[in-house]
This record gives sequence, C-alpha cells and structure tokens, in this order.
Amino acid sequence: MKLTLTGVEVMFRGIIWVLKGVSLELNEGQMVALLGANGAGKTTTLKAISGLLLTEEGRVTSGSITLDGQRVENRSPEDTAKLGIIQCLEGRRMFEHLSIEQNLLAGAHARTDRSAVKRDLDMVYNMFPPLVPIKRATSGWCSGGEQQMTVFGRAVMARPRILLMDEASLGLSPIAIKEIYKVVKEFNEETRTTILVVEQNAAIALDICEYGYVMENGRVVLDGSSAKLKDNQDVKEFYLGLTELGEKKSYKEVKHYKRRKRWL
Repeated sequence: MKLTLTGVEVMFRGIIWVLKGVSLELNEGQMVALLGANGAGKTTTLKAISGLLLTEEGRVTSGSITLDGQRVENRSPEDTAKLGIIQCLEGRRMFEHLSIEQNLLAGAHARTDRSAVKRDLDMVYNMFPPLVPIKRATSGWCSGGEQQMTVFGRAVMARPRILLMDEASLGLSPIAIKEIYKVVKEFNEETRTTILVVEQNAAIALDICEYGYVMENGRVVLDGSSAKLKDNQDVKEFYLGLTELGEKKSYKEVKHYKRRKRWL
C-alpha cells in the first residue's frame, strides 16, 4: 500500500493558495513524520489526502495523490475512507455525548463483520487498558489522554490501510504523550499499517518515525531519514531547540529563528 503525493497544490474558495507543489511518499508499513510550524500546510496536506478539503471549500488544483497508482485526489471523505484512508483529526474530535465504547464502535459503522468488530474492540482495550473501567462513561467528561486513546482506537476500529494522525500530542501531559505514541508505534509494527504523523513535537515524531518531511509556507523544504533530520543543524535549532553544542535554547531564542538560505 503506497501513498504518493506529486506536485500537489491546494486552494480554498479558488483564491487562497495553501499548498504549493507538495511531493512526498509513504511506502507500505512506514511511519513518516510531517513537521513544520503553525501555518506550514501540514493539516491541509492531510485533508488533501483524506478528502476533508471538500468540506471546507478546498480542492487539489494541480498535481496528483495516488494510492497504489490509483488517483484519489478530490474524492469525498466517504470514498477515501472506503479505500482505507482514515484521519485522526486535531483536537480530539469525538461524539462527546456518547460513551467511550460507543465512540469506538462508531469507527466500525461501515463494517458488517460483527465478530471481527468484537475482536478489534477487545484489541483496542488491550492496547489501552485505562479505557476498560470507563467504557460506559460519557466521553466528553473524560480526560484529554483518555479522549486521545479513544480517538486513536476509533480509527483502529475502521481497519485503516493509511492512518493520518494530526497533532495527537496537543494539550496532553508528557506521560500521556509517551504512552499514546508507544501504542501507535506498536500498532504500526504489529499490523504494518502505514502511518503519516503530523506533529509540532518534533522530538517524539522523529523518535517513532523512520523518515520525515519538513514543511514551510506550503512547500516541503527538507526530507530524509529521522537520524539525518535529527543531525541537521537547522532542525536541531528550530524544531528541537538545540544549539551546536547540544544545549537547549530558550523559547525566546528559538521563536525568532529564520531558516538559513539553504538546508544542509
């Protein structure tokens, strides 16, 4: 299952140019990080893949998105979901009035294999034991960590072939972030599901992913193995906040960083 974006451009309402020729590639079973500051175009890239652009008056106006050679750009979210492309939205979007278990089962609403759905539900509970005692609880009253576990578990229930994760660490404690991404990594290794991870927490993204792309102003400006990106001085300074001596820079120093004329 190979996902390829080639020269993708995106416009909203025919006038707002957001993506400006994005190209990237995910091979089957890979975990790939998509890094960049706010407004770089990361979420728009995910929505271009999942079809959610169409719900926001956006379209891919140039380039192509292919899944194993099949063109999928500008399809409806329903059509892309049927192909196995599932997106976990930023902000832990869930049905807050429903229970944890009802949210999980919502991920399997299009499936008819009820015995397999039950097995997958048990698998999610094994992945996230803290959800078991609260599975009947109203999800809107649960903690951010419990909600993020539920959102990821709901995506798993859809049996994704390509999983798109948008800022799963947002608003969570360091312990919750570590636990959730540990499970995500294990899920990737055990099922060989292809996963594209959008994260501002570059350190954890590069730890769990084998390859990464860096976006800036709607374009990919750097890509390479996670080891290569961790060793890149620009990435160290802007995304990891480290000096050349490996010392941590202050937020004030990092936020005024401007990219050098060329990436090393």
